[in-house]
Amino acid sequence: MAHLSPDNLERARALVALYPHPRSALVPLCHVAQEQDGWLTPEAISDIAELVGTTPADVLGTASFYDMLHTEPVGTYVVSICTNIACMLRGADDLLRHAEEHLGIHPGGTTPDGMFTLEEAECLADCGRAPCLQVNHRFFGNLTAEGFDALVADLRSGTLDSEVPHHGTLCRIRRTGGLSSGKGGPPAMAAAESVPEGGS
Repeated sequence: MAHLSPDNLERARALVALYPHPRSALVPLCHVAQEQDGWLTPEAISDIAELVGTTPADVLGTASFYDMLHTEPVGTYVVSICTNIACMLRGADDLLRHAEEHLGIHPGGTTPDGMFTLEEAECLADCGRAPCLQVNHRFFGNLTAEGFDALVADLRSGTLDSEVPHHGTLCRIRRTGGLSSGKGGPPAMAAAESVPEGGS
């Protein structure tokens, strides 16, 4: 293992021990690696393949199926604007055009400073607050052009750091126990603990 940090390698091995077949841990391991780097680097993909006993091509093929996993670099903040019917009827197309102009990029692009990646999303299930968007899978709704500009400014300044972690962090609670498959050590009671900023 050359790329995952010692802490993440320990987490990865604990995850593998939860499953009767190591390959079942592939997607959770992708999330650990993406939390570390912000995207799935080729080096991390190789580490994951070794941990679950498969090939890097198999890991890449699985990861590329999921929208929440990125196999190419993305910004610190991934901004996903919903343009499905409820949001479209409340101005999502205008909001997306404004976001493109404000950030200077089109969907799929990343700002030159590496701060923002813009995406057009299917329904984000926040229709009651249309038009809505997600930033690193955190929801923001009832957005106007002015509200979008204020959100970007708050993200740039760090005002929202306690609410929106950098891309890759899905959960700020780290699992510290669980029932092992029997292959990775004795069973433990399920437990969880909060982790410092920037953790999961």
